[in-house]
Amino acid sequence: MARLSILGPPSGALALRAVSWSGAKPLTKSHSGPPVVGPVRDWARASLAGVSAPVDPIRQVVTMSNGKEIRPFRLDTPEEAIADTRRRIAATRWPSRELVTDRSQGVQLATVQELARYWTTDYDWRAFEATMNALPQYTTHIDGVGIHFIHVRSPHENALPLIMTHGWPGSVAELLGVIGPLTDPTAHGGRAEDAFHLVLPSLPGYGFSSEPAELGWESGRIARAWAQLMDRLGYQRYVAQGGDVGANVTDAMGRQGPQGLLGIHLNLLSGAIAFKDQLPAESAQERAALDALNTFTTDGFGYFLEQSTRPQTIGYSLLDSPVGLAAWMLDHDTDSYYKISRAFVDGEPVGGLTRDSILDNIMLYWLTGTGASAARWYWEFQRFRAAAAASGQMPPPVSVPVGFTTFPGELWAAPRSWVELVYPDLAYFNEVDRGGHFAAWEEPDLFATEMRAAFRPLRSS
Repeated sequence: MARLSILGPPSGALALRAVSWSGAKPLTKSHSGPPVVGPVRDWARASLAGVSAPVDPIRQVVTMSNGKEIRPFRLDTPEEAIADTRRRIAATRWPSRELVTDRSQGVQLATVQELARYWTTDYDWRAFEATMNALPQYTTHIDGVGIHFIHVRSPHENALPLIMTHGWPGSVAELLGVIGPLTDPTAHGGRAEDAFHLVLPSLPGYGFSSEPAELGWESGRIARAWAQLMDRLGYQRYVAQGGDVGANVTDAMGRQGPQGLLGIHLNLLSGAIAFKDQLPAESAQERAALDALNTFTTDGFGYFLEQSTRPQTIGYSLLDSPVGLAAWMLDHDTDSYYKISRAFVDGEPVGGLTRDSILDNIMLYWLTGTGASAARWYWEFQRFRAAAAASGQMPPPVSVPVGFTTFPGELWAAPRSWVELVYPDLAYFNEVDRGGHFAAWEEPDLFATEMRAAFRPLRSS
């Protein structure tokens, strides 16, 4: 069978986002004022114990020889933004209850109402703000877009630089739990020689990165921006990882083969949708994966179709109603939805998918007003894929070693045979016993173990 491809391509100024109500001051800024006072999240107290943010950000601007700057960054949320969020939640007009006992009609009313109750009575955004401000965060301009990123250097010598890319409806918030295990493995049951320097950028139009002011920001262009970012940080050897949207970006990096990229790791075989009719279905595992893929494209594909065809239309709702935004984000996939529902309705979180962390991620979208701009990546992806198909040209093969981990709760748990169709020179493959689409978020220690194993052979290359 011919080799299959994800179709990864060779392929404004930074204005930090203002919140979306009249007369509000900027949500975020880089300045030298005192840090926001507040307790960090409980999990972060131990996991991030050895990580510290710059003491005086404005005096630690790094000026590059080409005039580019890397500026330290921290969150500074106006209290009015938080109060406005609560007012809007309280003013929600609720639909009637669904007529089924599952999620086949969409996100269930009981789940969203309990989420809204917790959001307004128990949730504390300031704890997440303090957690983020305890991390070294920066912004820099690349190709006309302001890129926000977290950059944590390991205390261990010879650590391997790793750039990780989040997806939708995720953000850098979904990756925070792996910072400690990856950068300081000895504190988390690992070995010093498995340490990573970690770079976690926010995708253009997501979170604290600015919105592209022009078309063309598909996966390949983002991949080139990430290569520039790693070069700007002075990394001459590094590896890359991604899931969901991040899997497309990381695949594109592997096909472009920028200087210094040693290898990539993925946890979603995103291209399976495009070539599902060509996938083998001979073994029980392959048939189960194909059933899951067909179920997703039949019953779970609504968000993808809307965002890839009409991102602006759904954007009005996503920026106007916090409850509407939350429901839209929760409706991503069945496995994640039921885990999130358990966290809110039953009080039984699965791994890192706690009520607070789920709302941290939703609030990151809400307060930055990025519902529409984040959705536009899907529009760009579809346009690029259609153009590539019309041209009849296959993208170049991935030129670096590829690692892949299959998590059982993924949209479709890709068997090795499928992964090898896309990546014939697969260097690492493993199937683990737990975790889903948000693997790093749900199971940070297991995820970190996979990163160590996948990239260990590349450290001496």
